Amino acid sequence: MPTELWPPLSVIRNALETGSAVPEDGADEEPGLAVVAMPGATPATGGKPVRMPAMSSLLLPLAELARRREAVALRAFPARWAPGRLVSVVHEGRLLGVLLDRCIHGELWQGWMAAGEADWASAFDVLLEPEDEPFEPMFGVIQAWNVLTLEPSPRLCARVLGEVSATRLAAIRAVHDEWAAHAALSIAPEPGRIALRSVAGGAFPVLSGTPLGPQDPRADYQALYRNAGLQLARALVQPEAEAPRVRPQERPEGGWWGSIRRWFGAEGWVRPAFAVLALCVVIQNVGLLGGRDAAEEDDVRFRAVPTAPVPTRADLLVRWKEGVRMDEADRLLQSISADVVGGPGGNGAWRLRVPEPVDALAVLAASPLVESAGPAQEPP
Repeated sequence: MPTELWPPLSVIRNALETGSAVPEDGADEEPGLAVVAMPGATPATGGKPVRMPAMSSLLLPLAELARRREAVALRAFPARWAPGRLVSVVHEGRLLGVLLDRCIHGELWQGWMAAGEADWASAFDVLLEPEDEPFEPMFGVIQAWNVLTLEPSPRLCARVLGEVSATRLAAIRAVHDEWAAHAALSIAPEPGRIALRSVAGGAFPVLSGTPLGPQDPRADYQALYRNAGLQLARALVQPEAEAPRVRPQERPEGGWWGSIRRWFGAEGWVRPAFAVLALCVVIQNVGLLGGRDAAEEDDVRFRAVPTAPVPTRADLLVRWKEGVRMDEADRLLQSISADVVGGPGGNGAWRLRVPEPVDALAVLAASPLVESAGPAQEPP
């Protein structure tokens, strides 16, 4: 028996194709209700349209929906566009969500469509989690397979309704790279199943769905949202403008480190201290998530209570000067073959493991990027 996904595809199609959640000629109708054709309701069978709640109220209990939206309102996000910000835009009566990735040309931004139907998620959709709150719950599923371009414009009526961390944005970029590379995942197609899996060799844990299978209803769902994204892009890009085409980003040079630098926005959009902290989280995740048995083929792990990791041995402690950029610190650490294993502690010190502690300490002490450096005092 096929899995029934919620909301029904007919409701999603109505919201995307008609745009308005309230009938234009229904001034006397109850606000927030939409007239939709349910499955099997065709003129030939005499079926009549059914009144259904608007899309946003189909996704969560109303009390929870109100709580989350109140949290977004209290957060009062600034209006300026920036990587990692979740914005709502209005196009032909449709309210669409976009997670901004990067500015690619002038005022032209690239990002991914954001939706709210978690049941319909594929392996290349990333579900935002409680740690990402507050954000508009209608846009809690980031479609890393649905890339689009847009630019700030009064006609968009754009509002910032959330902001993800540097680590979460890097994880979404990594999932997008998987999609662009047509990565084959050892996960069975199971519509409606959501689980925690790792991407980028275990660097990031993400909540996602499963790959699409034969005659998968999620293919029609993706076609609806892909068409909505194409219509939005065509409406916003002026015909005479020579705008870059939307395409997956090219694989950077430098292997894994090159990918890490791009995922964390080495072009300078991310605040330096925040980016270095996020990089440390990724390096720790590689140790915690990537150490699984190589023979284990199941890439999906359901969430469980985590066990406390054993502290990793460190050779040196380093404190960076204020304003040091991630790429600068990265180059210095690579020059001494250092691994970041912890930090920053209460005193702002980062813990490093190096093959030659004496030589590495001399390099760090002589660097203008370093405030102080010294040997790590490990507990007995």
